[in-house]
Amino acid sequence: MLNPEIANNDSPSAALYARARAVMPGGCSRNTVLRKPHPLYAARGEGCYLIDIDGNRYVDFANNMAALIHGHAAPAIVAAVTEQLKLGTGYTMATEVEVEYAEYMCARVPSFDKIRFVNSGTEAVMCALKSARAFTGRSKIAKVEGSYHGVYDYAEISQTSQPANWGSADHPASVPVTHGTPSSALNDVVVIPFNDLERAIAILDAHADELACILLDLVPHRVGMILANPKFVAGLREWSTRNNVLLVLDEVITLRCRFGGAQEIFKVKPDLTAMGKLIGGGFPVGALAGRDDVMSVMDPLSEPVRFPHSGTFSANPITMVAGLTAMRAFDRAAVARLNELGDRARARLTEAIRIADAPACVTGVASLFRIHMKQTPPLSYRDTYESKVEKSMRNVFVEHMLRGGMLLTETGAGMLSTAMTDAEIDALADVAVEGFRKVKCKIG
Repeated sequence: MLNPEIANNDSPSAALYARARAVMPGGCSRNTVLRKPHPLYAARGEGCYLIDIDGNRYVDFANNMAALIHGHAAPAIVAAVTEQLKLGTGYTMATEVEVEYAEYMCARVPSFDKIRFVNSGTEAVMCALKSARAFTGRSKIAKVEGSYHGVYDYAEISQTSQPANWGSADHPASVPVTHGTPSSALNDVVVIPFNDLERAIAILDAHADELACILLDLVPHRVGMILANPKFVAGLREWSTRNNVLLVLDEVITLRCRFGGAQEIFKVKPDLTAMGKLIGGGFPVGALAGRDDVMSVMDPLSEPVRFPHSGTFSANPITMVAGLTAMRAFDRAAVARLNELGDRARARLTEAIRIADAPACVTGVASLFRIHMKQTPPLSYRDTYESKVEKSMRNVFVEHMLRGGMLLTETGAGMLSTAMTDAEIDALADVAVEGFRKVKCKIG
């Protein structure tokens, strides 16, 4: 069902955006909600559906950027949080549920000896990098070109590089995202290509004595939402072990891919893992987990304390209760069912592309998918990089899907929730056929 009010300049959303522009830069607190001519404003969520203040209803494939593994207002989470609200939202004391949740996560993922909870995926990555430096005594980090790891200066390097500044394939450049990024930050980040082990090792070898860690997302969204090559992952694990460099996995999004995270796919044991999104049950969250000896840099009882760490809202009881409830419900059966639904989504979208005879493709793994306006699936960040024409095509497609009641991310990606069924996947594919036809007409 089409949503004609989306671009209505007299709508409640348009009026609210006019107010927002007066008090917030760009009229928002996060750029991902911006759309032309104005953002959409949520009124409520119901399972896998999101209703805006203009009365439009969408199947939510964005799920607050992959944070809502059980969709909106999951009854078990609502009930658990409601009970905790009666007891308080935070204390200058620890809580039993924090310990209970830590025990659960350490039992769930084999590489987790110890865990610390923080407040976002960005903070988790930041703490991972600081822990690696504290443990090794080295300052440099290595990361994959184009990979997104939050807004920490070092983690965001090369995230938005483009042909004019990304350098050669043999030596990708450290390109800042934010104006004013210190040159010292650029110098302390070594950029390696994704899924190109030979080139990556050559670059790493040149900095072996300076590196604290390699930061890696196994299914990096900005690199195309493509699965890492097993030989690439194994090669980086072997190299890092041999050179006493830590391997840090960013599983902020990918923890959903298997019961034990995407690392379970590769049977790789990282030294540290950064998490966020689904482990908060819909509330702000992050966590860092890994080897006992590495995590000990945060131990306030050690002498000296190599990485003093705290946070007012870290492990707050609302997030702990919501997260533990969500993760217990996301058991092996739920993970398997959602991954099967992901297989269906990618297959149905691929069929829609074939029917429309459009220059597009679908990537992804488990319960994740991303649509590209390219005939051949990308293999790296440089392959994923969009031309102006491709970006315009993608915008047309995403807008068409929105008007058809299908909410994707701005990049054309989707992250499924357990509230979804085959019916929502089939509806997605039905709307997508016309979207792909529209794209083809635009370039035809």
